[in-house]
Amino acid sequence: MKTIPLPPQSLCELMKRANTMAGLSLGLLAHSHNITVPKNLKRDKGWVGQLIEHELGAIAGSKPEPDFANLGIELKTIPINHQGKPMETTYVTVAPLQNILGLTWENSVVYHKLRQVLWIPVQGERHIPVADRRIGTPILWRPNKKEMQLLKQDWEEIMELIALGKVDSITARHGEVLQLRPKAANSKILTQCIGEKGRLTLTNPRGFYLKIAFTHQILSQLI
Repeated sequence: MKTIPLPPQSLCELMKRANTMAGLSLGLLAHSHNITVPKNLKRDKGWVGQLIEHELGAIAGSKPEPDFANLGIELKTIPINHQGKPMETTYVTVAPLQNILGLTWENSVVYHKLRQVLWIPVQGERHIPVADRRIGTPILWRPNKKEMQLLKQDWEEIMELIALGKVDSITARHGEVLQLRPKAANSKILTQCIGEKGRLTLTNPRGFYLKIAFTHQILSQLI
């Protein structure tokens, strides 16, 4: 039977849990909760993040709010290589593709999720068995003025293109630190969006992601 940790009631309690977890293997942590470790992550891509969420008591799940809503802190598990560099972009949230009139950066989900982030680095190289991959030292990050400005600028530029009905012209190259990419299990999944003439049309769901160079910079300056 899985144990279910209660959500932390303070930043001190959260950081204590995260620091206690540092250095443990995923296998040992999973075993402590009677959770089965997958042989690989091809069909269980979100397993590592879910295990860390479980251990730390994050309960927001896919809700449009920080994982630790009472503390205003978002949790991000990030796979790194032996040099400490992130191995993939970091998903933030689903992008709104309609009903966006009046939406501003300050009341966006991206802003609220990225105001304060607890990063949990985890070994991600495929030659290391999933159970043997170790959890790194937690990093609590609050964007500085320059970082927040870059995030805001990218978000506003992308949202302007969405409002103009140009969502299908947005590529992963748009944005300096934040990018928009398809977010669906397969290309057959469709959702409504604003078309070029202002009428609703169909496209693949999109998500906001932090670029690797940006998250690498965050981890490098705080480690």
